[in-house]
Amino acid sequence: MLLRSHRTLASHSALRASRTGFTLLEVLVVVAIIVMLAGVGGYYLLQRYEDAKVSRAKIDAVALSSQAETFKLNNGEYPTSIEMLAQPQPNGMSPLVGPDKIFDPWGKPYIIDPNGPRNNGLKADVYTTTPRGQEIGNF
Repeated sequence: MLLRSHRTLASHSALRASRTGFTLLEVLVVVAIIVMLAGVGGYYLLQRYEDAKVSRAKIDAVALSSQAETFKLNNGEYPTSIEMLAQPQPNGMSPLVGPDKIFDPWGKPYIIDPNGPRNNGLKADVYTTTPRGQEIGNF
């Protein structure tokens, strides 16, 4: 009886020694779990990325509104287009913003409305529209 358990132990250890890698099924299960986690993480990451773009657009609109106020102080009226802030000023001063600052995070130029209906006429409206149709501006 002692001899028999020794043989079983020997054959069991020989079987264990011959198995040195993972089976295809084990590898596929691990890959499937990784893909699922990456998909869920990617979904939440993209949502935060869009939220960051919206926040940046709001901050840029407020900053451009401030530069439009400076333009009005220097030239007597608001600029008729946002591009005027990135050009040399009519009074001979340098541009108020760089040419890359007049574009929103989605690559479109910001829009300026000198009449300011969303700000009750107190200052010019500077805004943009997200790809989903949401208006973001200094109001």
